[in-house]
Amino acid sequence: MTADKHLMESQLSTETVFKGKLLEVRRDRVSLPDGGESLREYVVHPGAVVVLAFLDDGRLLFERQFRYPLGRAFLELPAGKIDPGEDVLGTARRELLEETGHEAEEWQHLGVMHPCIGYSNERIEIFAARGVRRVADPQLDHGEFLDVLEMSLCEAREAVLQGRITDAKTITALYWAERTPA
Repeated sequence: MTADKHLMESQLSTETVFKGKLLEVRRDRVSLPDGGESLREYVVHPGAVVVLAFLDDGRLLFERQFRYPLGRAFLELPAGKIDPGEDVLGTARRELLEETGHEAEEWQHLGVMHPCIGYSNERIEIFAARGVRRVADPQLDHGEFLDVLEMSLCEAREAVLQGRITDAKTITALYWAERTPA
């Protein structure tokens, strides 16, 4: 970070513009590297996880879910937000079970992505799960509706290239999957 000192901005004041159940919007006044001032508006997000759930045959679990802001269903990997005080592995285990009815014997943290660096502090922790088996029916949250399906990594890659998968967390996690032994 010392090498980036000439790029750093520092907060002079902060104001919460909106606070909802999931998101908070803030407006900060900042000091710029050249001594000037500016405003920064951004979304505060609790963070999330995404899971590459490898089945024994190498296929991955996917979900098709309607996303209201864009008005259509998306094909994506199992994922969900981190609850207050919850550790990220606990979130990954919980989301996989709740959304797909599956558990995994082995878990590996692969990395983190920041999907919207220009306007949000959201981070998404990426996990690989192996030894995945169905143990129950999905236990979806109130108001959550989705279909669970399976795809090979090759099929998923093709779906990205064809524009059938456009979700950033899924595309990023699939990049990691190509570098992670199944």
